[in-house]
Amino acid sequence: MEEIELNGRRNGMAVLLLLIAAYVLSALLFVYAVNADSGLLMAVSIIWWCLGWILCMGLKVLKPQEALVLTLFGKYIGTLKGAGFYYVNPFVAAVNPAASTELGQSGDVHASPALPGQNNGLGLSKKISLKVMTLNNAKQKINDVLGNPVEIGVAVTWKVTDTAKAVFNVDNYKEYLSLMCDTAVRDIVRIYPYDIAPNIDTTGDGQADDGSLRGSSRIVAERIRKEIQKSVDNAGIEIVDARITYLAYAQEIAAVMLQRQQASAIIDARKMIVDGAVGMVELALEKLKKDDVVELDAERKAAMVSNLMVVLCGNHDAQPIVNSGSLY
Repeated sequence: MEEIELNGRRNGMAVLLLLIAAYVLSALLFVYAVNADSGLLMAVSIIWWCLGWILCMGLKVLKPQEALVLTLFGKYIGTLKGAGFYYVNPFVAAVNPAASTELGQSGDVHASPALPGQNNGLGLSKKISLKVMTLNNAKQKINDVLGNPVEIGVAVTWKVTDTAKAVFNVDNYKEYLSLMCDTAVRDIVRIYPYDIAPNIDTTGDGQADDGSLRGSSRIVAERIRKEIQKSVDNAGIEIVDARITYLAYAQEIAAVMLQRQQASAIIDARKMIVDGAVGMVELALEKLKKDDVVELDAERKAAMVSNLMVVLCGNHDAQPIVNSGSLY
């Protein structure tokens, strides 16, 4: 179903003034009918006072970035869009199945119109917000491509672009969007490892790459946005952006993964220390030989290298020992 926009109906103020004038005129007519003892004029005045309020139900007020989907006896007749004071058929009904549904951080319409016919019996506004809104879904626990449980949260900014599709193509477009967000996040996250892992193809080209949830968060978020958009096109919703707001290992393996990261960091640090120590030892031997400070045979060089490596690579400060003996 395609949206039909109703234009040229911003004549609510003129109709309201005419209705007020009609009520004033009927009051004067009633007074005249009493004085003239005219039963017909009196009946016309009373009928207007009893039924004239029905015409007031056609008055609709919309603020900027609001819309109203209207049906007449079950048939969709069009959508009012844009700020203004409108007058439509008083027997039309506004439809919004998601009126009572609120999403996290969602800018829903909660205005309480003063004119008759703008609210349903529950006092809920039937207006549809056309603003860019935010859906902050709850954190999900999902297994990544390596089977590690990961907790992830995603914030999605969205807006309604086709009110007819949003109202008539799905039962509740807000709940539908929330469900599609959950499934899209689950489908995309399971493709990636939490950290870079060897022999993992995250792009689908058959080649291993360096994609990961932690290192490629923008790419992952964009794929999530596109996946959600494909699912909600039939609901008249545009996904403006998607961002990862929370990412961590699940609580049951977080401690183990922290130890793993600590061990990896220690290994990397030790490797750097050893590389530096070897360079320093090599530089020391070359300097001693170049300056002809002392002549060392292979055995003495090995002993010196051993001592320097212990001093440079040890966790604690070395304790100096003074050797007062001969060289050999």
